[in-house]
Amino acid sequence: MNEPVIDANVQPHFRYNAEIRRYLPAAHRLRAIPDVEQQWYQAPGGDYRQDLYGPAYPGSDPETVGGHLFDELGISFAILNPLTRGNIADYLLNSRICAAVNDWLLDRWLEPDTTDRYADRFLGTIRVNPEDPRGAVAEIERLAGHPKLVQVGVPMQSREPYGKPMFEPIWEAAAAHGLPVAVHINGGNGVDHPPTFAGHAHTYPGYAAFMPLNYFVHLATLIIEGVFGRLPDLKFVFADGGYDILTPLMWRLDTFWLSMRDQTPWVDRYPSEYLPGHVRFCSSAFDGPVDAASAQRWMEFSGKTALVMYGSSYPHWSTSSPEAMAQGLDADQRAQVLWRNASELYGLEERVG
Repeated sequence: MNEPVIDANVQPHFRYNAEIRRYLPAAHRLRAIPDVEQQWYQAPGGDYRQDLYGPAYPGSDPETVGGHLFDELGISFAILNPLTRGNIADYLLNSRICAAVNDWLLDRWLEPDTTDRYADRFLGTIRVNPEDPRGAVAEIERLAGHPKLVQVGVPMQSREPYGKPMFEPIWEAAAAHGLPVAVHINGGNGVDHPPTFAGHAHTYPGYAAFMPLNYFVHLATLIIEGVFGRLPDLKFVFADGGYDILTPLMWRLDTFWLSMRDQTPWVDRYPSEYLPGHVRFCSSAFDGPVDAASAQRWMEFSGKTALVMYGSSYPHWSTSSPEAMAQGLDADQRAQVLWRNASELYGLEERVG
């Protein structure tokens, strides 16, 4: 592939469960922490690509990951968004885990002396615990100045939608430092919430099909509660697919807002008009039309060409290549989705050029 490609959704993992403990404060090293395999819904055949299992856990070796992404898939830069160990009931422990994940990411993946060959092409995420707003803000302030940390990461699973006031200090801190907020389904959770509005699905297909609907709940409240209006520089990345449901749900939100504007006078435009300045989605192998001939027209609904960024979901079992994601798109749409949207969001225009 001759054109640049930015992969906006890569999940690096620990080599083994005990590795995280090296980065925890002494008082927390003996605490019980869910391991990397402990998830409530397991994909048939395993969560990760079978060819990646070996001496180390899939996605845990920078050299191997770099070889697959940069050498084989032709990717220019990769945004690393490591999963934490979930919404553990002890929110202070969860905040310490987030900080440990951040220190591990810097130590093993982002600093030049640890991954000389690919270090300049990996960029990272500051993981924070939204159930501890004060701690989350402190973690952003601690790491926001690092040039290779380009966004803040939070789990999609949450007790409340992210438009609620208790979370706003986190979003204020992220926006003040020019850092997008990436929302991703978290793995290895100690405490989790139902993936559907009506409770728990029994099977992985039910979980995978309905979980992305939660993105829209967060997105709708960020608009309707006025967060995007108060924070004009705030940007959210919904990093695990779900953009195929964006158009009908935004149409519905626009309709209700138009009928009931007296209840939300601070929303000064159609809700869908907030999307370009505030929202991005990462691609998913499951999103979009089955027929590639429909891809161009489908991407134009709700202006998705300017909203979607390529994400491989490596090392997930459903990892997708840039060519597969861009199938059926015209040249301008390909450029937007494969690199231009991400380069603008993460400030990579000069480096990509």
